[in-house]
Amino acid sequence: MKKLIAVLTALALAALPLLAFGEGSAEDFGGATLNVYNWGEYIDKEVLRSFEKQYNCKVNYKTFESNEALYTNIIGGDDPWDILVPSDYMIERLIREKRLQPLDRDIVNNLDNLTDKVKNLPFDPENTYSVPYLWQSVGIVYDTTKVDEATVEEKGWDIFLDSGLQGHVYMYDSSRDGFMVALKALGFSTNTDNEEEIQQAYDWLLQMNAALKPSYVTDEMIDGMAEGLKWMSLGYSGDIAYILNENDDMAFCAPKQGTNIAVDAMVIPANAGNPRLANYFIRFITEYENSLAISTETGYASPNAQVLEELSGPGGEYEGNSAFIPRAGYDKDEMYTDNPDLAARLSDLWLKVMATK
Repeated sequence: MKKLIAVLTALALAALPLLAFGEGSAEDFGGATLNVYNWGEYIDKEVLRSFEKQYNCKVNYKTFESNEALYTNIIGGDDPWDILVPSDYMIERLIREKRLQPLDRDIVNNLDNLTDKVKNLPFDPENTYSVPYLWQSVGIVYDTTKVDEATVEEKGWDIFLDSGLQGHVYMYDSSRDGFMVALKALGFSTNTDNEEEIQQAYDWLLQMNAALKPSYVTDEMIDGMAEGLKWMSLGYSGDIAYILNENDDMAFCAPKQGTNIAVDAMVIPANAGNPRLANYFIRFITEYENSLAISTETGYASPNAQVLEELSGPGGEYEGNSAFIPRAGYDKDEMYTDNPDLAARLSDLWLKVMATK
């Protein structure tokens, strides 16, 4: 009788889906589809394949180019997303508009592995709705054989007014980041809505155009700077970390006037079709092995403290790379805050800046 009971018990357990008793086990989602919307060039594809295998599911993975493009897509309701990876200020807006659902902390139960540098962030201080995916800062990458290091460090953002660099500079085509440079150079907050300060920043950018005649690009700056096609560029720290690894002549500067610190985080829309699987995805991405693979592939700083230490430490992929870990605790650095009126104003002025290039 005991033997029969044991056999029946074993058969019954085999018929049940796998339960998540530990990080290595998983539920079987029967081929369900998880719809993920992320930035371009921001994942290790092997991580997605591993998730599909572990949870018996399919990941429908698509990309966007800006927070604003993401927002337009989700309010249009054309695509039912389960996971979004917006930036801090956009998450602030989505929370305010009740477009997100709280995380299931019984599933997303591994946030103790986050570095203190990305904990208690103002847009979601308790991680009720979001978990950091990667984080970054905006800075200057430059060719040390063409541009004097001491001059860059002394001038900071004002190096973008140096006419001696004319024709040899990329400017990142982003209204918020472009105005951040000008506002910080002038000593203002990057989140100011003071019209006089915004006008001064606009005038500063016009001076930059006249002095540099920069090439306005986005991701083209990555290979361009790695290949030494230009002498200097505005860029995101993760891209610059890659450039520094590819070209020993390149250096990084985080200007003393302050910069933007940005965190892109995983969230689940309120109308997600498969929120349980989405919660497992967030936990999966945050685990050490997967966070390591993504950070290694992209060059952007992981929120996982162990990964940060390993990649930047002795023998790590980004050992000695000054751009890899964003500056933390510097009082002149800021995160963007959500202000749709300001964003629209800067966007309109940016078009005028571009028209004078």
